[in-house]
Amino acid sequence: MTTSILIPASIFDSYGGWSADSQFFDIVGSTFLLAHGIGTPVEDATTSFNVPTEGDYNIFVRTRNWTAYWSQKATPGIFEIIVDGCNLGIFGNQHSEWHWQRGAKLHLTAGMHSLAVHDLTGFDGRFDAILFTMSNVAPKEGLAEYKTLRKRLTLLPSTPKRSGSFDFVVVGGGVAGICAAIAAARTGSRVALIQDRYTLGGNNSSEIRVGLGGRLNIGLYPSLGYLLNEFAPSTKGNARPAEVYEDDKKLAAVLAEKRITLFLGYRVTAVSKKGNKICSVVATKTTKLNQIRIHGRLFADCTGDAVLGVLAGAKWHMGREAKSEYGEISAPDTADGMTMGASLQWYCLEDSVARSFPDIDWGLNIDEKSVQVVRRGQWYWEVGMRDDQIADAERIRDYGMYVAYSNWAYLKNRYSKKEDYANSYLGWVSYVAGKRESRRILGEFVLKEQDLKQNIIYPDGSVSTSWYIDQHYPDPENSKLFPGQEYLSCGHLDPLGFYPIPYRCFYSKDIENMFMAGRNISVSHIALGTVRVMRTTAMMGEVVGMAATIARRRKALPRDIYTTYLEELKNMMRKGVGRTDLPYTQIYTLIDTTAARSEDC
Repeated sequence: MTTSILIPASIFDSYGGWSADSQFFDIVGSTFLLAHGIGTPVEDATTSFNVPTEGDYNIFVRTRNWTAYWSQKATPGIFEIIVDGCNLGIFGNQHSEWHWQRGAKLHLTAGMHSLAVHDLTGFDGRFDAILFTMSNVAPKEGLAEYKTLRKRLTLLPSTPKRSGSFDFVVVGGGVAGICAAIAAARTGSRVALIQDRYTLGGNNSSEIRVGLGGRLNIGLYPSLGYLLNEFAPSTKGNARPAEVYEDDKKLAAVLAEKRITLFLGYRVTAVSKKGNKICSVVATKTTKLNQIRIHGRLFADCTGDAVLGVLAGAKWHMGREAKSEYGEISAPDTADGMTMGASLQWYCLEDSVARSFPDIDWGLNIDEKSVQVVRRGQWYWEVGMRDDQIADAERIRDYGMYVAYSNWAYLKNRYSKKEDYANSYLGWVSYVAGKRESRRILGEFVLKEQDLKQNIIYPDGSVSTSWYIDQHYPDPENSKLFPGQEYLSCGHLDPLGFYPIPYRCFYSKDIENMFMAGRNISVSHIALGTVRVMRTTAMMGEVVGMAATIARRRKALPRDIYTTYLEELKNMMRKGVGRTDLPYTQIYTLIDTTAARSEDC
């Protein structure tokens, strides 16, 4: 058998200045390393590896040319591979899709060798794995083929390690998932909380930096929301310094609950079912690639992208429904894939001396008419509305970075008033996409536009909305300048009073033991416009956590709460699970409907 050595990027001994990017784990197949230096080369990623057999080895690097979708100019996403001090070539400059790029052949003696990946630009070069092989044939392309190769060449256990059985398994560690886990734990349930990143908070984390929208402690059950107040940031705003989002406060709140077992950095990648019930999930460590199995009686999909629900076979929608689907007056005549987009936020800082930035030639064709004269990329720097928010997620994220770099390079080097930006530099550019919409799981009830506008109150009304029906569309002026490649959005705001979301939106109609909380609940595209903001989704999590405890006590399923135990849930919602003796920091600011763009949209 030909000797081959595979080194996944995520298991390097040291990442150096490279960032471990796991947000496209399902599409790429693993966590890759990203040279996110915002125009300054990052420190080398380094590791060592053992060669069992001396010989001549070909090197192949799994990588991609990330700017090739939009530019035929030389890409900035390039890097070098260095083995024992020997440079084996430049990588990341060929195809736009993930592929195996061939490097130089080298002779390797048996024993240990050093490996370094040297970034050349700081502009988001990336690699997923490095293969040394005596074969002269390139590995087969494709995700399935890569997984097969990795399984064959890495010494990972073939059977997931059993990691406990719980009353309630929550998948997704944004504010909805955190609240679901804490609410269930405080009411007596044993909870597993699985988060596929190493930071809690989702869009409200320091990785994405979206401020909390919506209002707490309102409507039929004003005690809902004190729980979020316990760990939510006390400062509002988008695209602010990392400390504003108080990641440590969220983590401390979860760790303080003795009934919660936290699994950070684990992506749920498989589901076992019995009939229409989930029995267990397999979660893969996004960096080390080992797997665990977690059993549970009840589950909650708080992932935003409906990851758990899709794996379990739940029915779901994505995009805009046709008018005929639900009879919504604002829906299009024909269904389409249009969604609200993802934002890649950024901001600049000021220095006491002049700062430079590369005058890039691979970017968007910005000029005096199209340049955005701003110092912060806000919510309306929104991309991917015409794309598939799941299948195209990496390209959507990349385009967000592409336009931010393009606009900034113009301001620094070509703008007629560039002296205004002489001392300015990019202080932060997110590389984690802040999504607004993707897949929505179908529940027993689908909340629709007419429910909201006609204020139809259902007996299982629970969490109250406080946001307008806020729909985002490509900015018409930006569309004229960049047809089909818009990167700015505008919001269409329909006024709406507080509206209690039916509990039936919070559980799957066909996966009997699965709840949902967050933007993937059972609503139409239009109704999503009001339910999706994070203070509202946090209260969803609180209700779902309480419902899970009732189901545990009664040996019931989510639907049974509606049919049999609704009064018990209402009593719990009247009390809530949050502390009321803490400073109240969640001050709400109404959207300014007269402004073209509001910070909180």
